[in-house]
Amino acid sequence: MSKVEAAIDIRPFHVDIAEAELSELRDRIAGTRWLSRELVTDRSQGVQLATITELARYWETEYDWRRAEAKLNAVPQFTTEIDGVDIHFIHVRSPHEDALPLIMTHGWPGSVIEMIDSVGPLSDPTAHGGSAEDAFHLVLPSLPGYGFSGEPIEIGWDLGRTARAWAELMTRLGYTRYVAQGGDVGAGVTDAMGRQAPEGLIGMHTNLLVPALNGPMPTSTDEERAAAAQIATFRQSGNGYFVEMATRPQTIGYALLDSPIALAAWMADHDTDAYYKIARAFVDGQPSGNLTRDHILDNITLYWLTGKGGSAARSYWEAYGPDAPAASQQPLPPPAIPFGFTTFPGEIWRSPRSWVEASYPNVIYFNEVDKGGHFAAWEEPELFATEVRAAFGSLR
Repeated sequence: MSKVEAAIDIRPFHVDIAEAELSELRDRIAGTRWLSRELVTDRSQGVQLATITELARYWETEYDWRRAEAKLNAVPQFTTEIDGVDIHFIHVRSPHEDALPLIMTHGWPGSVIEMIDSVGPLSDPTAHGGSAEDAFHLVLPSLPGYGFSGEPIEIGWDLGRTARAWAELMTRLGYTRYVAQGGDVGAGVTDAMGRQAPEGLIGMHTNLLVPALNGPMPTSTDEERAAAAQIATFRQSGNGYFVEMATRPQTIGYALLDSPIALAAWMADHDTDAYYKIARAFVDGQPSGNLTRDHILDNITLYWLTGKGGSAARSYWEAYGPDAPAASQQPLPPPAIPFGFTTFPGEIWRSPRSWVEASYPNVIYFNEVDKGGHFAAWEEPELFATEVRAAFGSLR
């Protein structure tokens, strides 16, 4: 495809939600049929009633979507059709022309909203205490079936297919040398890009160690055994959402499209660290970093207004489900390109450097930081940006 043809395929995008949709959302929240209080004092039975009722009260009576809408429209947004699906993406060119192009991928239950506060530190580091040499041209796509991207209408949109779409997107934008970053599902897409080794991709960074979910890792040291125990705990009592979406996404999808409170509870119950931070933000008025009540609801409201709870759930069936086409595919060899990794203390498990080096043959950066969790770019955008800059510093 020529650059002229590619330019025609890329269309500006502007968010403009009708007021009637916001009124309907508030009416649905007000009409919620509430479950009785949990019979335990922790989250072992799921999202606690005190947390979700305070979230609902704030959502219905105080939350303002227009602020989030303005924030999205303050950055350049576009759509383009790739492989039959309209892909929405934010594209911010740095004021520094020699900036390194970077494509960053969100996960579930996230969206481009979780990355938007890292745009400034990454694209214009001189305004945030950094140097021009640290700048990136940013491409932040919405995963197929998430946010303002279209829903796939056929099976087969696994991590590898999304990775190929991202390589095509970077080509359409004219980037011939670039790097990739991701967390959660985005780490899976980034890992797949590295294994596919598209022309132009020169390095990658993640904050979730994807190979650790695919099989046993070494347990020779105390650090390795602690990480293995954290993964075992997650698999035993923390991955209910994962199993449901990977095996029966259609079933949970009906609730996610019909009830905003079902959607909010489902999205809040991702991992222990993130859940308690969300609970403290609403119940105690004590946000953790950038995980404020408004920012949490920006993300949930985006899922509601775009109606993507069900299609996002299907993405887990595609990527991890035993009945999906991807389940029969043999994994590609580990990527040979440079790899960087940051482990955040609140992640589902803290990945030891030994695991990272056992998974990727060309580790050029590893760092453990002292704050932040699974949604690192969202909770600690400045720290996250610092890590991304450091990971790719040697590739400039």
